Amino acid sequence: MKYLFTPFRIKKLELPNRIVMPGLASFLIEDDGSITDKTIEHYRLRAAGGPGMVIVEACAVSPEGVVSPHQARIYDDRFIDGLSKIAKVIRGEGAVPAVQIHHGGRQTSSRVIKQKPLAPSPLPCPTIRGDVEPLSVEKIHQLVRKFGDAAQRAVEAGFELIEIHGAHGYLVNQFLSRFSNIRGDEYGGTIEGRARFALEIIKEVRKRVSEDFPISFKISAQEFVPNGLTVEESIEILKLLVDAGIDVVQVSAGNDATPEWIAQPMFMEKACLADSAGKIRKVLKIPVMAVGRINDPLVAEKILEEGKADLVCIGRGLLADPELPKKAKEGRLEDIRTCIACNTCMESIFRRGRVECLVNPILGREKELVLEPAKVTKKVMVVGGGPGGLNVAWVAARRGHDVHLYERQPFLGGQLLLGSVTAYKKELLNLIEFQKRQIRRFGVKVHLGQEVSPDIIQKERPDVIILATGSSPAVPPVEGIDKSIVVLFPEVLNDQDLKKMDTVVIGGGATGSEVALHLTDHGCQVTIVEMLPKIGMQLESMTRKVLLQRLKQRGVKFLTETRLKRIEDNGVVVLDKEGNESFLETERVVIAIGTKPDNTLYDQIKSLGYEIHRIGDCLKPRSAKAAIYEGAVLGRSI
Repeated sequence: MKYLFTPFRIKKLELPNRIVMPGLASFLIEDDGSITDKTIEHYRLRAAGGPGMVIVEACAVSPEGVVSPHQARIYDDRFIDGLSKIAKVIRGEGAVPAVQIHHGGRQTSSRVIKQKPLAPSPLPCPTIRGDVEPLSVEKIHQLVRKFGDAAQRAVEAGFELIEIHGAHGYLVNQFLSRFSNIRGDEYGGTIEGRARFALEIIKEVRKRVSEDFPISFKISAQEFVPNGLTVEESIEILKLLVDAGIDVVQVSAGNDATPEWIAQPMFMEKACLADSAGKIRKVLKIPVMAVGRINDPLVAEKILEEGKADLVCIGRGLLADPELPKKAKEGRLEDIRTCIACNTCMESIFRRGRVECLVNPILGREKELVLEPAKVTKKVMVVGGGPGGLNVAWVAARRGHDVHLYERQPFLGGQLLLGSVTAYKKELLNLIEFQKRQIRRFGVKVHLGQEVSPDIIQKERPDVIILATGSSPAVPPVEGIDKSIVVLFPEVLNDQDLKKMDTVVIGGGATGSEVALHLTDHGCQVTIVEMLPKIGMQLESMTRKVLLQRLKQRGVKFLTETRLKRIEDNGVVVLDKEGNESFLETERVVIAIGTKPDNTLYDQIKSLGYEIHRIGDCLKPRSAKAAIYEGAVLGRSI
């Protein structure tokens, strides 16, 4: 690659290459803000993978600026020691250690900070809601000094670049945007007024660090809301910030009302914000970092080649595979465990309080899920070649076990393969290919097109049997279910010649919603019937938002709090929540109400005396993430 692995200089700071890990919440922080070995190992592994710079996640400059009990903090000297350990391991692995300083403003909860959130104006966060406290000029000045104090601590901790978080709907962004700033004083109104808070922070930070010390600013150049920032307005703001002393800008997007532009789900194009970065780079005299769904080194290289940025930020891609830069540099692109933009990482930090990843089950558990050679090698039979079976097979084989993987289909992939059919989920194929390469690499013996029976097990005499037999579609016990117009969702996804027909989809969960969108790709008019009050409840929030937008744009009708009563030759009879009956005429009915465990083989062999384990959907229908994680844990324990 001509550009990606060339050095780059910001003032006197030299980066060994153009890949930057942006500040990305791990929340691997204790409730009191302390850094643990788990946090340090998380950053060490990312740095060891070969990026030029690692920017440590947003560190709160003030207690009321914290957005989660697990957020990193820098508002007191007691945090310096832990942060310095992170900076040290990043530098020790050959990357430049940087840190992001941050204040949540209105985008936090009174439950977290035990007071009203601070804001430029009396406008609450559109997602968290609740009363806020508009900042007085005196309090603004206090916060400016706190950003300066934070910068001073960052230098003391050993960081070599400081980034001011001015994006994503947090406090600095709130001041910059007319969407959130309706002040009538010197901190509102004009571009200069709205930029005043950021300008004062930059000048204060510059006073606390040397003239040569590089300062970055992260901006949401587009907010995609009424009165929100646009690229054109952001350029005018950035010109002021450059004059005030910033040395590099990271061009992001989105705010608290448009989080799908902060962590773009798989529906969105790769590098979807690179054009914005390119427009800004043409105007500014400082380097520009591009960010936003850059999960592929070839895409990153193209951004640099086309002059859209000087540096590329790969965040979720380094969560999925911390060795991505190293593998790319060595030309081993096929060995990269590619991020699929499922946003499991984003969902997990807010729902579970710690970062997790669908494709990389050891993320955040690096100290727990260590791979060690098996003390006693065993013959392991894995039944099922879906995500869980594939993962447990290669992990066990890597530890030295003699692993035999049986799959009744003539191909590997299971439900992942089915899930990758829809146009926007094609990247799931990358995960399947990664798993298959590990199977080959570690010598798993694969038996395709072979259904396992008790006789085969008795013949092969394995030491351990792992059942990853998955699940089958659930079928509702309603009158007419055997009518010719009824199909199960796998038939729709597997149909290479899907006909354009009016269709009713029974089930509006994750599967039903995705099947509905797939049907609209083929010109079908679709109605979703769902018993719950909302569609797509199991989906990650940003993915759900974009999916629902697309379904609505394509005219899909939603009947929520409605259940199927019976199926007739030309349609379905449904009941609403009051029990009112109605008839929906249609040409096709797709059943997508979920799945049930496939435990046929388990029931046949559980009394034979073998050591048997079950993982994934055959234990309980859940997600590919659960199956892969269970495979990772079991593969390390047998």
